[in-house]
Amino acid sequence: MANTNAGSKFSVARWLLILALVVVAIVLIQNMLAHRQSAGVVPQDAATTKAIEDRIRPLGEVSIAAPTHAATPVAVVAAPSETPAVATVALATPVTTVVTAAEPARTQTGPVSKVGEKTFNTICTGCHSTGALGAPKLGDKAAWAPRIAQGMEVLYNSALKGKNSMPAKGGNPSLSDADVKATVDYIVAASR
Repeated sequence: MANTNAGSKFSVARWLLILALVVVAIVLIQNMLAHRQSAGVVPQDAATTKAIEDRIRPLGEVSIAAPTHAATPVAVVAAPSETPAVATVALATPVTTVVTAAEPARTQTGPVSKVGEKTFNTICTGCHSTGALGAPKLGDKAAWAPRIAQGMEVLYNSALKGKNSMPAKGGNPSLSDADVKATVDYIVAASR
């Protein structure tokens, strides 16, 4: 019977040792997790916070408001004794050039042609440079002649509302009507 008591004491001691090791392991794991979570939070100064916000801000935003046009500097006539000043005037409406079917094509210079060219190069070029989906190519006089003969209002309406495979406003509903018309003017001027 002496062996039985010695064996049970060894067994109890062994279980106490295992229990102590488990408790120590749990405490160590808990401390490691607490340290790991607190290590991830680093105090930041205002400049670092602003730099992070600049990196993660959206590239663009949707605006449903009417488009605003950039302010244009205008020279103000001053009296001889005064120094000349410069005022800034916001354009209420964009400048457009109306070309009728009976009117010869004019080479456009200025902001309207730049807007039309930029819009064409970013949105319309996919189809109108390659002829994809039956779109007439830019500069193809034979393909554009019957369309131009229908008049500018018909071309504007097709571009604004869509026609055949071409979606309204070339698939970009954020374009203003003036930008779409400037693009049609650019295409027509290049295709006459």
